[in-house]
Amino acid sequence: MAVEFVGMIRTADTSEIRPPSGPAVDRDYLRRFAQAHEEAGFDRVLIGYHSWDADGFAVASYAAAHTERLGFLLAHRPGFVAPTLAARKLATVDQLTGGRLAMHVISGASDTEQRRDGDYSDKPARYRRTDEYLDVVRRVWTSDEPIDHEGEFYRVAGARSEVKPVNGTLPIYFGGSSADAYRVGGKHADVFALWGEPLAETAEQIAAVRKSAAEHGRNPDDLGFSVSFRPIIGRTDAEAWQRAHEILGKITAGSSGAMLAFPAAERGVGSQRLLDAAGKGEVHDRALWTAPARATGAAGNSTALVGSPETVAKALLDYVDIGVTTLLIRGYEPLEDVVDWGKDLLPLVRQELANR
Repeated sequence: MAVEFVGMIRTADTSEIRPPSGPAVDRDYLRRFAQAHEEAGFDRVLIGYHSWDADGFAVASYAAAHTERLGFLLAHRPGFVAPTLAARKLATVDQLTGGRLAMHVISGASDTEQRRDGDYSDKPARYRRTDEYLDVVRRVWTSDEPIDHEGEFYRVAGARSEVKPVNGTLPIYFGGSSADAYRVGGKHADVFALWGEPLAETAEQIAAVRKSAAEHGRNPDDLGFSVSFRPIIGRTDAEAWQRAHEILGKITAGSSGAMLAFPAAERGVGSQRLLDAAGKGEVHDRALWTAPARATGAAGNSTALVGSPETVAKALLDYVDIGVTTLLIRGYEPLEDVVDWGKDLLPLVRQELANR
């Protein structure tokens, strides 16, 4: 049994407890951050997408030039680049990185953020567009002949690409928690990405996505699942909880300007689910802590796993036991946490899996 570990890199040293203090693109920090993930034993790193942030294609290319094995999970929002062009851009980066690229598809939860880049479509339309977009991208990658397409959002004639992904296609990760996300992700995703909810609720979502995959004629067992957490570890459980409350104090004090908030009415279903979990209790299962989600309005993956490395490793394995194949973890002290996890957390999880 194997599990994939995914981290997350950014171009500056910032988090909910660290306000930006330098340039938006710090090349030295980005290089060290990517290399720290590789040295810690991560399989991939996520490169996020925001309407105010650095271009992910360039970030992936730069980080790949300074690493050897690390994979990259490039977040991408359909709608801002034509699918034919996106297919070529993604294939080019994959070729230049030696097959280390995967695509993380995000349809967009916030109308406000979409409009910052000129997209005024509503959320149902965004999911329909994503569905059509991925149909075209896959056809460009896999067809040896020019393709034609005419749909609701895109019309192309004679589209072709001389550049293909190294392995013929890229792994597609797909984020979302709504019925539309289940429908489109069940059709297209290789890995369906969820935020860190309690075990029972996570199992319910896995079942819903598998059902959608079967309705699209796919084998549900072929679909992987990712769950995202913010681990907070210490030498002991007590030390970890002390650190956790210190972090929460900094979050609630509003010490960071790194997160750009959106109206509460525009929260995605995933954010609302995290807040619902927080409403039911602050601690769930073995070590899941919802207080940071409440404090941030669940603006992103914001639930923590708190405890010693042994406790957090067991908590991660609880999710593996219900069908999770990818563990996406990122820290409040981003680079330092990666170094600690590489020494104290990832080896424990992998050793347990090897012993099974």
